[in-house]
Amino acid sequence: MADERARAPVADADVCIVGAGPAGGIVAHRLAESGQNVVVLEAGPRFDGDRREQLEAHVRPGLDGPWEMGGPRDAFSSSGESFYPLNAARVKGVGGTTLHWQGMVMRLHERDFELDSRHGVGADWPLDYDDLKPYYAEAERELGVAGAMDNPYAPPRDDPFPMTAFPPSHSDSIFAEACERLGLDMHSVPSARNAEPYDGRSPCVGYGTCKPVCPSGAKYTAESHVEKAEAAGARVIDRARVRRLEHDESGERVVAAAYTTPDGETHRQAADQFVVACGGVETVRLLLLSESDRHPNGLANSSGVLGRYFMDHLFAGMGGRLDRPTRQNHVGFNTSECHQFYDDTEPVNGVKLEFLNYAGPSPVIDALHADTWGDELLEQLDESYGTHISMGALVEQLPRADNYVGLDRETTDDLGDPVPEVHWSIDDQTKTALSRANEVQASVLDELGVDVEWTVGPDNTGPAFHHMGTARMGDDPDSSVVDAECRTHDVRNLWIAGSSVFPTGGAMNPTLTIAALAVRLASSLRARLS
Repeated sequence: MADERARAPVADADVCIVGAGPAGGIVAHRLAESGQNVVVLEAGPRFDGDRREQLEAHVRPGLDGPWEMGGPRDAFSSSGESFYPLNAARVKGVGGTTLHWQGMVMRLHERDFELDSRHGVGADWPLDYDDLKPYYAEAERELGVAGAMDNPYAPPRDDPFPMTAFPPSHSDSIFAEACERLGLDMHSVPSARNAEPYDGRSPCVGYGTCKPVCPSGAKYTAESHVEKAEAAGARVIDRARVRRLEHDESGERVVAAAYTTPDGETHRQAADQFVVACGGVETVRLLLLSESDRHPNGLANSSGVLGRYFMDHLFAGMGGRLDRPTRQNHVGFNTSECHQFYDDTEPVNGVKLEFLNYAGPSPVIDALHADTWGDELLEQLDESYGTHISMGALVEQLPRADNYVGLDRETTDDLGDPVPEVHWSIDDQTKTALSRANEVQASVLDELGVDVEWTVGPDNTGPAFHHMGTARMGDDPDSSVVDAECRTHDVRNLWIAGSSVFPTGGAMNPTLTIAALAVRLASSLRARLS
């Protein structure tokens, strides 16, 4: 009973935030720190277990993993030419998907904000790189980013990284030999993990299991911002599934978030301002479920584009065996990459090349899942481990209206609400960019004399699970959902935080941009509340 009382609504809330991932966590912390009465409603639980136990749940056969994803609560449907495995990488819970992310944090390039102006494709953002540049710097300090100013293709920056970059790995030095001969530029990867003690977290100690779990806590997760928000006075209610946003008679202001707790009770959380920060899929679902006479197509959807322009990054990769030690699995994250094929190239889609440090077989997982034991198993591991080498790439998917997130009204979750439907396909131009990435990867591996054993390319690619574009920002209310401040055009006190507001996705991992926009949103909202 006491547990459920802790999930009762907060009186006199200034701001209600839906979602406790990095966007919601940063906004909550910044607003609570400035004296606002903040409540955060999170659909999933708190994962308070030991990180080593979480890692064991991921790798040990017979265990289901620690994140409690799947089943009726997380049901979805997929349509379109390509199946979209929505639950393969998302997490509902305090911390969101940063609980098991890779931790790579790059700034978008200048061209990403002006793709239509430069190339006549995609869309322009209602702000440019210079507008976001100071917030990128703040976001790097918030997350704790280790990096170096050695990337000749990176956009300009005014401040050094908070921490020095991690050194290149042993396998990076092998790649460097080939890249120098081929004229390819390698440079460091900005990483949201501690190269030294930072923000109360320990430095990286080299477990090498960054994805799925960092046992030492050196890698950033949004749990840290949620904890800071609570320390500043915010109230965080977990397992509070927001099912609808209710508005006033005019339809111009949200007045309450209706949420259901594990005991089956539904509560109404009132507030002056509302921020939806529950990802590119669930944000759309919530707003569509909040349809009314005033908003018949879903809340904040007078434009009809809510849910449209769903984007992800596509993976291209190639790897095999090299007749020398590569030690590629000794580091659990990338330390080098190449942006040489990103800006103003043909095809227009950006390509970010990655020199992988975590590809190939893992001896721990192989041993746990092996059918052999003892000396026979040891011999197999000696033959397979440490001689593999692999490259990857993220490839940009341009926004298309026929890639969308909607509601499957024929399928319901365990509370009886329609589940999200992801309608997704991969166009020919994106496939051409994937082929281009494979060509560059093949040239590097061929230069090294690698016996290529696998390729992921146009015909067997998959998503990086970066959900972007479904509530795009823009100056025109007829073609966008939010303005440049991330406030919805239709509802004066409703804001959207996260990658759903991206008009284009580039080929960079989105979390740093999510964080920068969250810092900017918090600043705008704080000014309105003061």
